[in-house]
Amino acid sequence: MGERESKIKFRKVLNALGPFLGLLFVIGIFCLSKEVRPYFLTGANFKIILVQTVIVAIGALGMTMIIVSGGIDLSVGSVVALTSVVGATLLVKGYSTGAAIALTILVGGGIGLLNGLSVAALRMLPFIVTLGMMGVGRGTAKWLAGNQTVNAPESSVNNLMALVEPLSLFPLPPGVWIAAALAVVMAVVMRQTVFGRYVFAIGSNESTARLCGIRVQLYKVLIYTLAGLFFGLAGLMQLSRLTQGDPTVAIGLELDIIAAVVIGGASLNGGVGSILGSMIGALIMAVLRNGSNQMGWQTYTQEIIIGIVIILAVGLDLLRQRRAEG
Repeated sequence: MGERESKIKFRKVLNALGPFLGLLFVIGIFCLSKEVRPYFLTGANFKIILVQTVIVAIGALGMTMIIVSGGIDLSVGSVVALTSVVGATLLVKGYSTGAAIALTILVGGGIGLLNGLSVAALRMLPFIVTLGMMGVGRGTAKWLAGNQTVNAPESSVNNLMALVEPLSLFPLPPGVWIAAALAVVMAVVMRQTVFGRYVFAIGSNESTARLCGIRVQLYKVLIYTLAGLFFGLAGLMQLSRLTQGDPTVAIGLELDIIAAVVIGGASLNGGVGSILGSMIGALIMAVLRNGSNQMGWQTYTQEIIIGIVIILAVGLDLLRQRRAEG
């Protein structure tokens, strides 16, 4: 019995350290190149990596809740594109910065609410609902923008992701600190609150959760709505980064976000996952893209690498499940 408990503890430690080891491994690979190493291991480059992580990291906060609860959301990229267009359009129309920020995030929450109602009330599969919303969101973004980019006027929104003193690590843009603060808050919510425990319970066994008195359908709506607010905030960061709303951006972003969450230790079957792991997963995705650019690899090479990483992440998830069952 003692040996079995030791094995279980070892597996838990290995699962917890896995994302960190993966991050070190990816950094180590790119450091092998003598040409890349002097530029890769600099404060300026790490600042770029952190800025590139923000959008995926904020999206991963919402996706972690959804995946832990046993769901999935494929509409994230389209929601980010749509909300970036909404924010830029509001600023062009003369709305105050505060109003534009609030409405942009609320649009994301509204789309999440629609997804949640479809999944919970209509008992539709999350995969189908969010796949449909992917097309709806992208099409709405193109319609709203008139099939072109919307150039936002100068405002404090632009400062969220602005690279001040780009040759040094500090100061970091406000967007990085916002993402970090939200990660801390969500880590506490997921592990220390009733809501967080219910999310894990629903993902572990929905039928048992229902028998225990948890209002599963209500919590599913809340989960998708809260996740939508995070996706709306990610769209705001996208607007700040590009200083314009572009209906064609963030294509495939949902794959990066899902990969970040799964690499971070979450199970696609639900019931398992952590905010810290997802944040490390988001960093790994950013380092992969940054290192690929430093190496001069073509875009298609990067896409192949990201695809392989997703397959490996899902494979590791299945391996963890089989070991747990064994």
